[in-house]
Amino acid sequence: MRIIAATQNSHKIEELNAITKDFGMELVSMKEAGLGSLEIEENGTTFEENSFIKAKAITDLTGELAIADDSGLEVDALSGAPGVHSARFAGGHGNDAANRQKVLQLLQNVPDEKRTARFVCVITLVRPDGTKLAARGTVEGRITEEELGDGGFGYDCIFMPDGFDVTFAQMDADQKNRMSHRARALAILREEWRKEGL
Repeated sequence: MRIIAATQNSHKIEELNAITKDFGMELVSMKEAGLGSLEIEENGTTFEENSFIKAKAITDLTGELAIADDSGLEVDALSGAPGVHSARFAGGHGNDAANRQKVLQLLQNVPDEKRTARFVCVITLVRPDGTKLAARGTVEGRITEEELGDGGFGYDCIFMPDGFDVTFAQMDADQKNRMSHRARALAILREEWRKEGL
């Protein structure tokens, strides 16, 4: 089953491929589908809205199945920020280092017990007939006081999941991919597909 992944983020493509390798899916990137220069405006106010906007745009253009995720970090002490603005929290889109530094700066005087946070991922599959399946995955944890580890991407090096004494960036890719918010959302989505006989 060929599905176009509605992202230009190479890290997300790698992670999605690693997680879905046993799903029986042929996941292709926007670049592989001839849509490498396409810009999709994410103007939703929730992860669900943005995920659907991206997947539907691809399906409308290609007539094929499309899958999109919208994900980010929610920090309780920041009233849920950066949330849907995670990729551009410090201003420019995709400046991971600046985004992390802004979070750490805002939490500078916040004690450890109040640094709770979660990674959220909503994945939406849109079919050519316009119907959709959506799933949300979360991982609870806390924000560290400094960057730890050099793996992963985004906020991984300042996020320590509950029950662990290492950040996502200190885990190997297989360990992270088994428990990540993206993996959890995909697992829920896979169950929905199975219910529909896919």
